[in-house]
Amino acid sequence: MAHLLKVLVIGKLKDRLMQARCDEYAKWTGAYAKVEVKELPDSTMEKEGTALLKELEKEHGSFIIVLSEEGRQFTSEEFAAQFGKLDRKAVFVIGGPDGLAPVVKAKADLLWSLSKLTFTHELARLLLFEQLFRAENILNGGHYHRP
Repeated sequence: MAHLLKVLVIGKLKDRLMQARCDEYAKWTGAYAKVEVKELPDSTMEKEGTALLKELEKEHGSFIIVLSEEGRQFTSEEFAAQFGKLDRKAVFVIGGPDGLAPVVKAKADLLWSLSKLTFTHELARLLLFEQLFRAENILNGGHYHRP
């Protein structure tokens, strides 16, 4: 079964090279899954939280994965295994430069931390797209991931 993926992000990528790389990973992931990206405008954390909640209401029944520094960490293989168990649409949420409102984190089925390090939201977006492709590639027996 092909995964359905939606990535909800605050703000647009301003760096054209980073945007191109994210687009490339999304295209590669598209060989395995349907990928949708929804960018919401930068604002205050409170307004961003309201906008994200409005979008999440449209995703009733989806598995909500919020990227957050206090979330669970995985190896790439562990994430692929967890991701492979999903039998419904996965919605990934990345907040803006000031982080995410607690009400958005409360909606998560899974809080996921990409690292103990702190990244800009732009870099977190690139890392998410790379890990989504890596997970799909692992699950489908590809050769991109070599431990």
